[in-house]
Amino acid sequence: MMNKEELGKGLGLLGEILKGKGIEVPFRLLICGGSALILSDLIERITKDVDILALGYYDSSGKISFKHPELISPEFQSAAGEVSDILGWPKEWVNLGPADLMRHGLPKGFEDRVLERKFGPVLIIYFLGRFDLIHLKLYAAVDQGPGKHLEDLLKLNPSPNEIKSSSVWAMIHDSSPGFRLSLKQMLEVLGYGSIAEEL
Repeated sequence: MMNKEELGKGLGLLGEILKGKGIEVPFRLLICGGSALILSDLIERITKDVDILALGYYDSSGKISFKHPELISPEFQSAAGEVSDILGWPKEWVNLGPADLMRHGLPKGFEDRVLERKFGPVLIIYFLGRFDLIHLKLYAAVDQGPGKHLEDLLKLNPSPNEIKSSSVWAMIHDSSPGFRLSLKQMLEVLGYGSIAEEL
């Protein structure tokens, strides 16, 4: 399990190893989950991994955009493996676990809310903004039930408008009656009954 200091150390080491391999084009990674919450100083806790959501690219206008990562290059995987060996971390400490969310789309305008942090010249990490993390955490809390996702959501202290936006977005990702029912039940328990009635 990693805290903020350990995450920073691991990503810094990853950046150094990538640079040592002669990488010239920076890896630009959009991350979410616990590591994004921790490194953005939104929540103080520990996590077991770094969840890569997308890879970043600059378009012709010079604006950053993000795409679903079909795979991570062998050079990156090798460098991440070296970090796990040096620090004694699991091999999958950095992974593409939540990347399929990119196929369905993130909240509109998320690119304008990301936070950027460089870990050396060839590793640039983008964290989802608070508004967007609330959306993902609500979706995950309903999908997976009570646990860390719900705890994170409550610590983010979302406003009613943020909960409503997150609920609408979540139902786009899962339009099944069962998900909608679970979402409404959770909102009622959390004190957002009026929003649940609108869904």
